[in-house]
Amino acid sequence: MAAGDPIRADAPAGPARSAKWQRRRRLIVDTSARVFAERGFHGTSTTELCDANQLGKGALYYYIGSKEELLAAIHDRVMDEVMAGAARVAEAGGSPPEQLARMGHELLDVIARYPDHVWVFLHEFPALTGENATQFRARRHEYEHAVESVIAAGVASGDFRPVDPRLTSRAWLGMYNYTYLWLKPGGSLSAAEVAEQFADVFIKGIAE
Repeated sequence: MAAGDPIRADAPAGPARSAKWQRRRRLIVDTSARVFAERGFHGTSTTELCDANQLGKGALYYYIGSKEELLAAIHDRVMDEVMAGAARVAEAGGSPPEQLARMGHELLDVIARYPDHVWVFLHEFPALTGENATQFRARRHEYEHAVESVIAAGVASGDFRPVDPRLTSRAWLGMYNYTYLWLKPGGSLSAAEVAEQFADVFIKGIAE
């Protein structure tokens, strides 16, 4: 089967899967993220996915309905973690500078823990189509809005200068997202240390 050919899209549907099924599927998602990060989505064949997961095609079909569904699941894995972090920040409250700093810590923690997933997330999203693409854009925009809202609140409270919240949120995201290229386990700085320095630089830059 060629690298771009779909896996059969007829994985069994029906009631909620068992915890064991869910754990196995998550393992397949995690393993396949590494393969996609190494070879690219279009450069990875179904056979290579089967080999990496030590599964036959029939077993892979049972857990993953299609190659694109697998890609969407990797994107969801990243967004689930990112949105959970944003929810923790919102629940904790605090001033806008404190919230923005914590959002940075949460985001860099995800990037450090899921480097392969994040690489796929940032490089391979154009391969998502239809409802997968729609859901990806909606969730991405939801997170972008969360960052933008914190910055807008800081402008309103006087903690931040009257910056454009949308433009400033994009600058913030670019600064943090770019770390996926160089933030590595065992590096000279941990994710928490980078987040602390980034927050100091960025927040001081927009402080009133």
